[in-house]
Amino acid sequence: MDPGYSHSPPKTLFTFKSPADITQYVVGSDADIGGYSSAKLELDPQGHGRFFGEVRTEVRPQMQGKMRSGYVGFRNKMRPSLFGNVTDDLSLYKYLCLRVKAGGDPQTRNGYFVNIQTDGPIETDLWQHRLYLRGNGQWEDVLVPLHKFILTNSGEAVNSSMAMMSESIKSIGISLLGGNANIQGKFELGIDYIGATADVGGGSSRQPISRRSLKLFPP
Repeated sequence: MDPGYSHSPPKTLFTFKSPADITQYVVGSDADIGGYSSAKLELDPQGHGRFFGEVRTEVRPQMQGKMRSGYVGFRNKMRPSLFGNVTDDLSLYKYLCLRVKAGGDPQTRNGYFVNIQTDGPIETDLWQHRLYLRGNGQWEDVLVPLHKFILTNSGEAVNSSMAMMSESIKSIGISLLGGNANIQGKFELGIDYIGATADVGGGSSRQPISRRSLKLFPP
């Protein structure tokens, strides 16, 4: 391991354990611009986040050929301060870690992406990584290498050698993108927390990762 990572303890970024936690996030879908998808983020009876709804790829007649549908997602709200938006410094961390549980229609379970927005010069830039899940209705601990995220803009990959500004992360979220793959149906994703770790053996500061449930993307 790079010595720069070795002394960084696991860090909890966002939790989904209380009504107050849920108010920190904003939810969107293609229905905002003429589609038919729907999405909600609520607290389930067991005290975990529940992101659910229906993703649909058709659009309203007046929007035919003018928009891309089949989109739902959520992210944390911007955190304004006296000196601009609050950001998270993950420069000493190697992995983003998420504890999630995929349900809903089987065809929706492999359409999820993790999205990161940094305090970069272009507001519409978004760093993305596919979130592959077992989708067996069980909780999964997923580690995604931060250096594997791809720069996108308006849903398209950007051909750039620029590295992510991991020292100034404004928002983190999850989306389900069904348009290109024609994924439709009812979706449900349980989510416990989003954190960062420098070590495969570490979860968030509140939830150590069980190696039995760990899913690690190629480093």
